[in-house]
Amino acid sequence: MAFTIEYFNPSVQAELDGWPVGLRARYRALALRMLEHGPDLGMPHTRALGGGLYEIRAKAAEGIGRAIYCTLVGRRIVILHGFVKKTDKTPTRELDVARNRLKLVLSHE
Repeated sequence: MAFTIEYFNPSVQAELDGWPVGLRARYRALALRMLEHGPDLGMPHTRALGGGLYEIRAKAAEGIGRAIYCTLVGRRIVILHGFVKKTDKTPTRELDVARNRLKLVLSHE
């Protein structure tokens, strides 16, 4: 059975659609692989962040993008948050957004 990818809300999808073309292409290629092979592609493509969060690690000439996601029963992958990195370390604010959204998703399951 294949996996499905959902977005937390339309603004998350819009954020990812607004990424520079190279990052967007890399994200989409990884997302397609996840649909077929599952949410854990391993480094350098995906990585566990802990607490039920994972990240898609997109890299292109324009920079580095991250899409933070969770997995749910029924082979569902939910993209909670996406952003283009400006520093080496993932900003705490970005992780907090994803953690809060994860709580909301799990409370509605």
